[in-house]
Amino acid sequence: MADETLNNRKIIHVDMDAFYASVEQRDHPEYRGKPLVVGGQPDGRGVVAAASYEARQFGIHSAMPSRQAYQRCPQALFVPPRFDAYKEVSRKIREIFHRYTDLVEPLSLDEAYLDVTHDKLHIGSALEIAEQIRKAIKEELQLTASAGVSINKFVAKIASDINKPNGLKFIGPSAIEAFMEKLPVEKFHGVGKVTATKMKEMGLHTGADLKNLTEEQLVWKFGKSGRFYYQIVRGIDNRQVQPHRETKSLAAEDTFAQDLTTIEEMETELDRIAQLVCDRLAKKNLKGRTITLKVKYNDFKQITRNKSFPSPVGDLETISATAKQLLANTFENDQQVRLLGISLSNFVDPSIKSSIAVAGDQLTLF
Repeated sequence: MADETLNNRKIIHVDMDAFYASVEQRDHPEYRGKPLVVGGQPDGRGVVAAASYEARQFGIHSAMPSRQAYQRCPQALFVPPRFDAYKEVSRKIREIFHRYTDLVEPLSLDEAYLDVTHDKLHIGSALEIAEQIRKAIKEELQLTASAGVSINKFVAKIASDINKPNGLKFIGPSAIEAFMEKLPVEKFHGVGKVTATKMKEMGLHTGADLKNLTEEQLVWKFGKSGRFYYQIVRGIDNRQVQPHRETKSLAAEDTFAQDLTTIEEMETELDRIAQLVCDRLAKKNLKGRTITLKVKYNDFKQITRNKSFPSPVGDLETISATAKQLLANTFENDQQVRLLGISLSNFVDPSIKSSIAVAGDQLTLF
């Protein structure tokens, strides 16, 4: 375990429940109780930005192609996102957070870490603070939030997902290692589907299985992420809650179950990935001057190509068209592609602060 000082930290992870969809259902009573999809269109264009819990019962989730969502639930209501409304609600949520602490690290509009080791109101109990925050969000904004409480960011984030929606979970220092040992590998935040499948093929199904490997073995099998796995399976996460971390880049990528072999297939996927990047830029109110394409081939060779603009961009048309142009400049007919990614960087306003993606906070699709 970590040293005594880190063991005494009080960290809360607050995650709004189906945030975009919940705001829509709050503001439009006719949407309540119905499967609601925010983003994309029922004709198959675009991707799902959020889904209500009623829609999730049909297997619909964020980042899913709209066409697939419609196939799973033809009666679902599809509505366009209202990012200005979500940003305003997010601002009010953060005002509630700041009643208790200034150590607030937003991850997106709908989730944040809070360090309440020394809270402003001298409440002392992180559990009580989490309950008060959830109550204030419910009473003042008519929305529900789930929260996880622990001594570090990684465990708090996992805890917040356990009793969703509208739940609270505390995992204390003495319970962390036993909890992590029982946790299925696919539940480890930052372990995507591809990595989880790889782990299971190696006979690694739980945290206990990972814990049986040395740090050197984990690094050999999973690269630098292996060091992270070695630490967190033992409940060690020394990352601080940092309120002002500048976003260096924002990206989305996807590893495909079957290699892509034609430029048409790749361009279709780039359209989808570009939509994800565009949505995430809108959520953080960011525009960038540099667009980067990432391509990994079936032989695991990887390349990146980028293009910079004299003024910042953030619209779907420019992002998608640029990625396709960069792909066309590198593509050869006999190449097979297993991964595509798009990122934006060189943001226009250096005063805009947010969270850098780290091992536990990846903006990556698997």
